[in-house]
Amino acid sequence: MDRVTPIPHSGPLTRGDLEQLRGGHDSARYELLDGSVLVTPSPGRWHQTALLNLVLLLNDGLPDGLVLLFAPFDVVLAEDTVLQPDLLVARRTDLTDRDLPAAPVLAVEVLSPSTRRIDLGLKFERYLRAGCPSYWVVDPVEPSLSAWRLRGGHYRLVAEVTGEEVARLSDPFPVEIRPADLVRD
Repeated sequence: MDRVTPIPHSGPLTRGDLEQLRGGHDSARYELLDGSVLVTPSPGRWHQTALLNLVLLLNDGLPDGLVLLFAPFDVVLAEDTVLQPDLLVARRTDLTDRDLPAAPVLAVEVLSPSTRRIDLGLKFERYLRAGCPSYWVVDPVEPSLSAWRLRGGHYRLVAEVTGEEVARLSDPFPVEIRPADLVRD
């Protein structure tokens, strides 16, 4: 059964603690959210299919100055929060060779049974607090796409499409996405 496993600790963890936990070569993803470690299993086939197709689609329209990366790649939002969105778009000038020490211009999570609640709840809220301008969630099972844009300190839903419907998005750059296309292999 897929599940997220928080690791108990006597106080908030730091980025250094996270590095120690990642010391092994295990396929689980380790993230740090407000001082708590989240460990999630490797994603399944449809998650990876949707992610790959989204990467290919977005890469075609990526403007100069922006970089597209996918997990595992650290986004350091605070000393106690290091996330790894499934896909991110960042300004080239914001990146280091090791991580993104700022909010991305776009964070995308592809839902899995083990991450659904975290992606739609905790990560949604944390990216909002960090000032991430765009947050998207893809459900490869339905298939669907929900896209939010930061406006006035709140995320506003700017697209919610399923199946063959097309989302026409303008931020962080113009793109059209049909969720059914993301799960075709």
